[in-house]
Amino acid sequence: MARKKFDEETESHERWLISYADFITLLFAFFVVMYAISVVNEGKYRVFSDALGDAFGGKRVAPKMVDEIQPSISLPNLAGRRRAEAMRRERERLTLLARDLTSTLAPLVKEGKVRVTQNSRGVSVEINASVLFDSGDATLNASSKEALLALAVLLKNDPHALQVEGHTDNAPIRSPLFPSNWELSASRASSVVRLFAEAGVPEARMTVIGHGANIPVAANTDPDGRARNRRVAVTILSALPDTTTEIPTR
Repeated sequence: MARKKFDEETESHERWLISYADFITLLFAFFVVMYAISVVNEGKYRVFSDALGDAFGGKRVAPKMVDEIQPSISLPNLAGRRRAEAMRRERERLTLLARDLTSTLAPLVKEGKVRVTQNSRGVSVEINASVLFDSGDATLNASSKEALLALAVLLKNDPHALQVEGHTDNAPIRSPLFPSNWELSASRASSVVRLFAEAGVPEARMTVIGHGANIPVAANTDPDGRARNRRVAVTILSALPDTTTEIPTR
């Protein structure tokens, strides 16, 4: 009887070791699963598959399961497609706006006194200064206000930012009001912005820049060229953000 009791105690001790080994195996499998699902990629899912197979009888997950779990579109590609779609929609909006501006200012466009163009910055409306101002002056002509008010109606409810730039020819000017072409070009752009603001265009959307004679579109060697250079450009800026790249220090 004593020997039988000793055998029972020995057998019970061995069963405890088996249970403990099973617990350690399951714990190992659990941590492998947690590690495998932390990042979605094929390699870690294979680790997951192999670990489960080893822990639970050698049965492996079929390769097809890995392919089904793998995302069909990577995040960088998805972001690129969304950006391309946003750029396409923005170009379409600006193209429609450019057509409306051309239609509204059609008489002046046909006379060559207004140009409507579109580029990566947005839509630009260049108005000859002779349409808006007397020579050497920055006060808007009464006849020009009708065209500018029609322009303001189109821009009032449009969400894009506006940049209004004044340009002159290279003929020097020295007067009590305008010591140089810098002041004349900036004052002319300001006059247009002031009229837009009075017509309901939000001031926060508008910026004034005076370029003087520094950005000519024609040679200043003849009257026609100088007349083209005297202008005010209203640019409806694209809403797409510029890509900024930080330059690292060496």
